[in-house]
Amino acid sequence: MDELTLTSWLLLSLGALTVGLAKTAVPGAGTLAVIFFASALPARESTAALLVLLIIGDLFAIWMYRRTVDWGILRRLVWPVLAGVAIGTFFLGVASDAMVRRVIGVILLGLLGVTMWRRRQAKVRLGRTAGYGFGWLGGFTTMVANAGGPVMSLYLLGMRLDVKTFLGTAAYFFFAINLIKVPFHVGLGLLNLHVFSIVVLLVPLVVLSAFAGRWMASRIPQRAFEILVLGFTAAGAVYLLL
Repeated sequence: MDELTLTSWLLLSLGALTVGLAKTAVPGAGTLAVIFFASALPARESTAALLVLLIIGDLFAIWMYRRTVDWGILRRLVWPVLAGVAIGTFFLGVASDAMVRRVIGVILLGLLGVTMWRRRQAKVRLGRTAGYGFGWLGGFTTMVANAGGPVMSLYLLGMRLDVKTFLGTAAYFFFAINLIKVPFHVGLGLLNLHVFSIVVLLVPLVVLSAFAGRWMASRIPQRAFEILVLGFTAAGAVYLLL
């Protein structure tokens, strides 16, 4: 940890605070956590460190929103997501950091465009085929860059869920996915004692912001919630491309 500068610790702290808020209030904000960590640590190391904090945030989100879950959506996503994680693992092993960032950025911009177009059409839920597509992309992007949050946020927006059902469904989804990712990260040599020595100091910030996010979620209007999700997704996609 000695090589980390004060600026690096500041960025990591902001990222940890963002994780808690993303899990319990504004899912799209998780892209900012990816940005903060990638700016403070090497890309692969940042992915591993962030994964641990995301799992901690998931646990708090599950506890807070355990009664507002759409289990039908989750069952539909299981196999597509597993396929995406497997392909993402292979891609992560052969792709450069720059390629990873650009691929994820292009995917997010494409999905954002589709989402904005659909919002101008009749307000109907996405169909089963769309669930397979979003599930595959969600598994792929969450494996290679912990960037599955924006993909699945766009899908859940398309399913017309209210704020708390959205957050509860996302909590269980990402907790399961992030646990699945752990052995892959260990196998790739990304999760190690150095990463854990950094993460342990950031856990209190995740806990603090998770409770702050719960307070926010009970007060945020549905329309404002949707705009925030779309805005954070767009900002994250542009950053990854640039």
